Amino acid sequence: MSDVRQLLEKLWDDYAGLNPSAKAIQELLVATGERIVNDHIALRTFRDPKVGIDALAKAFIAGGYKARGEYDFPEKKLYARHYEHADVEMPKVFISELKLDECSPAVKEKVQALIAQVPDGLPAKENFAVSGRPWKVTWEEYEALAAESEYASWVAAFGFRANHFTIFVNALDTFDSLELLNGFLKDNGYKLNTSGGEIKGTPEVFLEQSSTLADRVEVKFDDGSRHVIPACYYEFAKRYPMPDGKLFQGFVAKSADKIFESTNRK
Repeated sequence: MSDVRQLLEKLWDDYAGLNPSAKAIQELLVATGERIVNDHIALRTFRDPKVGIDALAKAFIAGGYKARGEYDFPEKKLYARHYEHADVEMPKVFISELKLDECSPAVKEKVQALIAQVPDGLPAKENFAVSGRPWKVTWEEYEALAAESEYASWVAAFGFRANHFTIFVNALDTFDSLELLNGFLKDNGYKLNTSGGEIKGTPEVFLEQSSTLADRVEVKFDDGSRHVIPACYYEFAKRYPMPDGKLFQGFVAKSADKIFESTNRK
C-alpha cells in the first residue's frame, strides 16, 4: 500500500516537472481556498506482452488496485482499462495501449524496434510506470509515427510516465460546475482543448470532462536535435450520480476519445 502511494507521488513529481502549468493551476486553486482531490491518472503504452497494460498495471495491482471498466477507441486504434482502489481517496488509474496489429506495417515495425530496446528487467520494477523513455528515438522516427498516430509519437518521445492527472471537480467548493472552472482557467490565461467542445460528456452519461492543452516542452532526440512538442495536460472531471444514487466511477469512451487529443500537435 505504501509502495503504491510512493509510486503515485513519483508520478506526480515527474508529471509536474514536465508540465509546469499543472502545478501553477493547483497553486491557483489552493490560493482560492480549494482542496485538490485527484480523480484519476492516465498512462499510455503499446500493446505488447513486454510493455502493455498488464505490465504497467502490475505495481498498482500489487498495491491493492483492481481492474474495472474496459474501453475501445476504434478510430485511434486504442484499448484501455481502468483500475480502482478500495480506498476511495486513491485516484483511479486509466491505462491505454495502441493496438499495433491495427497499425500500418511501417508503424508496427518502428514501434517494435523501440520495444526491443526496453531492458528485460525494467517492466518488473515497481517504478516501471514512471521510468521515462527507455529507448533511442530520432526526430525523423517521431515525425513518421506522428503522421499516422499522435499517440504513438507521444509514447515514443516520452516513454512511461503519467500522461495526465485529473482534478475531481465534485470536491471543489468555489467551482460547482465545469463551466465556472473553465472560465476561471481561461481568465488566468490557460488554453483548453476544444475538440468535441470545451466540455466532453453530459450529466446524462454521468460524467463531464475538460482539459488544458498540453504544455509544449523541449525534448532532446537521439540524433542530437531538440524540438518543442506537446507533453502533458491537466484534466478536470465532474461525476454525477447514477439511478442507484451512487456516483459514476467509470469513463465514457466518446469523451475520452477527444480528451486524448489534448496532446495533438495541431
